Amino acid sequence: MDVDKIRNVALIGHSGEGKTTLAEAILFNMNVIDRQGKVEDGNTVMDFDPLETAKKSSISLACACGEYKGYKFNIIDVPGYYDFECELAQALAVADSAIIVASASGTLTVGTERAIDYCVKRKIPAMLFINGLDKDNSDFIKTVNAIKLKYGHKIAPMILPNVVDGKMKGFVKVAYGVLRDWERNEYPIPDYLKEAYMEAKLTVSEAAAENDEALMEKFFDTGELSPEEIETGVKIGINTCSTITVLGGSAFKNHGIYNLMDKIISTLPSPKDAGLQRALVDGEKVAVEPNVDDQTVVRIFKTVVDPYVGRLNYIKVISGKLKSGQTLKVSGWGEEKISGIYTVIGKKQEAVSELIAGDIGALSKLENARTGDTLYEKVDTKFKAFEIPPATYKRAVYAAKKGEEDKIFAGLNKLKDEDISFNVEKNSDTGEMVISGVGATQLETIKKKLKAKFGVEAELRKPKIAYKETVKGVAEAEGKHKKQSGGAGQYGHVKIKFEGGAEDGVYEFVDAVVGGTVPKQFIPAVDKGLREAIKEGVLAGYPLINLKATLYDGSSHPVDSKEVAFVSAAKIAYAEGVKNAKPVILEPVMKVTVTAPDTYLGDIMGDMNKRRGRIVSTDQDGENSIVTCEVPESEILDYTAELRSFTQGRGRFTQEFERYEEVPFEETSKIIAEAKKDKE
Repeated sequence: MDVDKIRNVALIGHSGEGKTTLAEAILFNMNVIDRQGKVEDGNTVMDFDPLETAKKSSISLACACGEYKGYKFNIIDVPGYYDFECELAQALAVADSAIIVASASGTLTVGTERAIDYCVKRKIPAMLFINGLDKDNSDFIKTVNAIKLKYGHKIAPMILPNVVDGKMKGFVKVAYGVLRDWERNEYPIPDYLKEAYMEAKLTVSEAAAENDEALMEKFFDTGELSPEEIETGVKIGINTCSTITVLGGSAFKNHGIYNLMDKIISTLPSPKDAGLQRALVDGEKVAVEPNVDDQTVVRIFKTVVDPYVGRLNYIKVISGKLKSGQTLKVSGWGEEKISGIYTVIGKKQEAVSELIAGDIGALSKLENARTGDTLYEKVDTKFKAFEIPPATYKRAVYAAKKGEEDKIFAGLNKLKDEDISFNVEKNSDTGEMVISGVGATQLETIKKKLKAKFGVEAELRKPKIAYKETVKGVAEAEGKHKKQSGGAGQYGHVKIKFEGGAEDGVYEFVDAVVGGTVPKQFIPAVDKGLREAIKEGVLAGYPLINLKATLYDGSSHPVDSKEVAFVSAAKIAYAEGVKNAKPVILEPVMKVTVTAPDTYLGDIMGDMNKRRGRIVSTDQDGENSIVTCEVPESEILDYTAELRSFTQGRGRFTQEFERYEEVPFEETSKIIAEAKKDKE
């Protein structure tokens, strides 16, 4: 297979619009499968994970390949739900083009809008496929107009629907001026479509002409372009990302799919025509060409983990030829021996001896290479890391059964190979293991995978807030520990001043004893006692910070004074002194940056005010507003879902720790009561 005859296409778009069904139709038309499966029946090629068949929705990208008219199609089916956005980034890092699947609802859906924006911003060649034209109330024209309302002349419909008695019976191929029915028979354009056809042809001709000077000159001179010239101009526009063509049909009924497949060949780029993959080669930025005679360079873009079979790494050969038996270096460390090379059709793998530049397949039995790694033959090559969406949704993870904590975390580490967009780390302040991801659906999916793949059940809870305590006032306190039990006794006596203002912001101990009232050998014991004491504040038991403790007096006993007695005396003084030094609770305040279309600016600002947030600044980025604010962490634990809800999925945010601030008085009692309840 020549590189020019490869088409690597990602199916992207809103969840539930028919991407998996479209993949099924394409595979059927390539004779890869003998009948089309249905998402509802759980028997499609791409949704093979048991969780996907149960959910009837894709949760992970899947690959399949086949041949059509002498061309190899590598199809990547990408989940449309927000929580699996990282799968989109991984797929489009290796796909040379995208087909954005949209329903014929007459509107521009959020998922379609985000998919178009993603492709436009990153210069990814794309076409639109309006799906579901067999359904009642489907409307191709209205849907295209809704999309054009935002994207203007960039949108170029290549078909005109032939609607008879409210049903679409076929379409006019605008470039060629013929009517085609669903059985692929062609007829002259009927009179009732001629006016609409002339208008559509003019639009497409203008779009084609704008992409090439020679075509523009001819169009100005003659007022028209030939079908071949329209195809040429449109292809240039798609490859330069100035044009997004529109096709349509029904994936479920396999209507219009052959036409789509023909356009994949004629207008979507091969790996050679697509934008070159940019990488660091020996530390320099270089465009790596898909040349079969160059060194072998392979990029791992996805990993699937099977508890019985092991890891399967999805790869794209960027340059050279990948052959079984090769030993390739891994950028940054070590090397890997290539043994099992496969082409992939859903969950099935077919062993092959080699893959050439531009092709997509899979490797098994790699020892250590992971998603994102680059394997190369000679010259050190490394690609830019995948764009990982911010992991803003956090939950504490616990084992449902005591004693299975290690199994939980071992399972999470293995699942991290599959899904690079979630993180697990221990919160040193609360002691909880916290898992953070893109959204609730993603974390629930991970929880179900733990059960299905590793047989362990996890519980997800709202994470504890790492509150702190401090003092605002100054107080002196005396601590005396005296114990007599028949033999040698214990005696320690200290006087300490407590106030805020520790030099390091956490804890400062000052020895101001005069005259040896507290013997020098016991002063470290006082410091030790206070260091232990500040681990729990006097209000709700949270760690106390910014405490300056000055030991200024005390007394000792020549026989009974011991280190342990002064440790205890210091703790007694701490409990009394801090209580009288105006203790307060501090809460973590986060810097939150929200990005959403301008129309939601007022809603975002009003919502932040309800969350005790402060608006720091507002900025503009095209049609989006960027709101930077400071808000208590406790107020944004569920902000991921809530922001999506009131922005219809168009808003997103990032967060980072900013500082600690005093909790308002009305909130303090709630925190104290909650802490008391947790201890019971």
